[in-house]
Amino acid sequence: MIDNLDEIDPNSVGAILYRPKDDVDRLLADFARDIAQQGVRIGGIVQRNSRCANGTHVMLAIDVATGQEISISQPLGSGAMSCNLDTNGLAKAAAVVSQALRNEIDLLVINKFAKQEAAGRGLRAEFVDAITRGVPVLTAVPKQCLAEWRTFTAGVGTLLPCDRQSLEQLVARYFNARRAQRGLQPQLRLFGDDDTGPTTVRLSSTSSPTSPIKLFHHLQKQP
Repeated sequence: MIDNLDEIDPNSVGAILYRPKDDVDRLLADFARDIAQQGVRIGGIVQRNSRCANGTHVMLAIDVATGQEISISQPLGSGAMSCNLDTNGLAKAAAVVSQALRNEIDLLVINKFAKQEAAGRGLRAEFVDAITRGVPVLTAVPKQCLAEWRTFTAGVGTLLPCDRQSLEQLVARYFNARRAQRGLQPQLRLFGDDDTGPTTVRLSSTSSPTSPIKLFHHLQKQP
């Protein structure tokens, strides 16, 4: 559970709610690439799905900072057209996320909070680590895992539709609030903000982000 609910900035934990028809992987990957080009220090992983010559599906975790590709799937067997998660690949992806947190980033992207995380596995521990550190997190949650996500976060955070504008506005709101709390002047031009035109924010280049909230003391893993 999460303590101090009233002190948690809902803009610091963003979750894209998506359905099977939504291309959430491309949306998150393109967004991560574009904000990195704007000077935001971003870390974590996004997902890319592809199909091998034999027709099997392959899932890759992509390090958003380096472009490194990590296979997180393995074939189910000869002639299988689907795949299952590779625990070794997941461990490598988790290491990328952990390293990103040590690099004092401005925004962490974790491709999904899905069935593995809902069951207490996958990258669940990395979600806990990031949120308890006060690092803003952006992820995606399939509709069928929404209840587990709400339980995991105690309802804290912002649910987003699967579209680019919503991501831009969430990130702009967070960094604007952080800038105001630190008394910083605009330096980096970042995104449009509804009808007000481009929003300017200044990001610290010397220290890790100081969250404007006191994030929870205890976030227990659900069994």
